[in-house]
Amino acid sequence: MTLLQTLILAIVEGITEYLPVSSTGHMIIASALMGIEESSFVKLFTVNVQLGAILAVLVLYFKRFFQSIDFYLKLFVAFLPAMIFGLLLNDLIDELLESVVTVAISLLVGGVVLLFVDKWFRNPDDRVITYPKALMIGLFQCISMVPGVSRSAATIVGGMAQGLTRKQAAEFSFFLAVPTMFGASAKKMYDFYKDGLTLSSADIQSLAIGNVVAFVVAMLAIRFFIGYLTKYGFRAFGWYRIAVGALLLALLASGVNLSIV
Repeated sequence: MTLLQTLILAIVEGITEYLPVSSTGHMIIASALMGIEESSFVKLFTVNVQLGAILAVLVLYFKRFFQSIDFYLKLFVAFLPAMIFGLLLNDLIDELLESVVTVAISLLVGGVVLLFVDKWFRNPDDRVITYPKALMIGLFQCISMVPGVSRSAATIVGGMAQGLTRKQAAEFSFFLAVPTMFGASAKKMYDFYKDGLTLSSADIQSLAIGNVVAFVVAMLAIRFFIGYLTKYGFRAFGWYRIAVGALLLALLASGVNLSIV
């Protein structure tokens, strides 16, 4: 990848990681539009650049992240489903990372869900997150293994389905992102080296620059998202997803090549 491509993908990641619009889906779209050649490193970059965005949570929520053992156990319970299904479905997920069609359909369907989610769960009880609730949120997170679904959207909707407020659900989603994305990044890096591949100096530079840029942009995006979500809800994100998904399907139907080459 060129420096410009690295910067664009990192900015896309930083903006979209915590918005309910799918960061992976948008990076796949951006890669296709820029004609980035599909490779093992591009797949690695798409996952590992999310570490920069995850570090933004640790910085912004530094004091709140260091809580009781009970809090960490609940995070672990929520993380377990993604760990199990991620290991079982690793090869399928890798194949889906190349599919713009999958991203388009997921964006469209997810957009429709976001249009109604505020009506479905309009009376949150604002109770403490229990272990069963944490497990259910973790199961919702597994849906986001399909590119275009959005980990943020899946976990926030899962939290609201358990009676949490939008803000509660969003913040727990942020916390859950930390072990989930560290785990996904470690697994992707392990697989990369297991296949006998190595990182060149240019690859290392791309990962370093990408993570720094994603970190800075994500810091701004998180502050915006929490404020906007608390005040306005999900409808704007729903319409955005529908518009992007429909546009992608229309372009594909008209014969435009959006494949990652």
